[in-house]
Amino acid sequence: MNQHERAITVKIDEGDAFNYRVDVLAVKYAQAYYGLDGAIVNRFQEVGFDIDSLQPRPGHFELVGSHGQAMAENILFYGVVPLRNFRYQQIREFSFGVLQALGVISPNIRHLGITLHGANYGLDEIEALEAEIAGIVDAVVTHKIPEQLEQITIIERNKVRSRRLAKTLKELLPSGRINSTSGLGGGKQEESEARLRAAGYSSDSKPHIFVAMPFDESMGDVYHYGISGAVRSAGFLCERVDEKAFTGEVLDRVKQRIKTSMLVVADLSTANPNVYLEVGYAWGCGIPTVFVVRDVSELKFDVQGQRCLVYKSIKDLEKILGKELSEISGDHGI
Repeated sequence: MNQHERAITVKIDEGDAFNYRVDVLAVKYAQAYYGLDGAIVNRFQEVGFDIDSLQPRPGHFELVGSHGQAMAENILFYGVVPLRNFRYQQIREFSFGVLQALGVISPNIRHLGITLHGANYGLDEIEALEAEIAGIVDAVVTHKIPEQLEQITIIERNKVRSRRLAKTLKELLPSGRINSTSGLGGGKQEESEARLRAAGYSSDSKPHIFVAMPFDESMGDVYHYGISGAVRSAGFLCERVDEKAFTGEVLDRVKQRIKTSMLVVADLSTANPNVYLEVGYAWGCGIPTVFVVRDVSELKFDVQGQRCLVYKSIKDLEKILGKELSEISGDHGI
């Protein structure tokens, strides 16, 4: 198999990126340090490494040894736009850019590790994965990849999310591989290619629903299986902001996504004050709201006169919310 006839394995694996053995671990630098890149830099500082070079401008990059602070042999810091502007198209451009950069500066690597971007700060999880995979496909079929590359692993430390992502990846890449001459493999190739062609580029033109709900790990399944599934089935992207404190940039992002949403779904369970803040802002912007709650006794007087969908289980929530949203999507021709 020559350079123009190659198949790259793409997989999702549960694990800690620090402790995952790959040739290169690629992280984004969104003009400030955040999750994984911030944690890596903190470790570098502890051993006296000069981090000034690890702040690349958008489209620029820096490849450094891990200095024993991670299992990866090297770490690539790839510069992207500030986080508030880093959305689906930028995710696609990031994964393509990482592979293109490594094709030039590190052609002999065989195994690349990356993480999923967007899901931890509110973007639609499935749309974000599609955009990231689409960027990888772009690089493989245009031969903008390291000469010796064999595998790309998306490392996900959350076990439940890892399973969800793996299911979606199977839909996108039925064979688990990307061929440099024929693209995707498997029986659903045409459907997968159609999804990936649009991923990132048309994402922000799709109507989205903003979900206001308590930031609590115990509510994770409520969001992913009760709300997100119903939202996506109705033809909308599903977004929320997973932050406990509404300050500075976080609050700006919340306001921007509410203001541009088709409607807001608010889970009023536990009477969380941040959720009520988001509802009030939505009302101020004239954005329609759909309320859901586990127990009507948890409702505050502000919304007690409003129609509210009461659910008994996650499956029940998916059913009743799905029905509500399908009617709304039908009214809007979605």
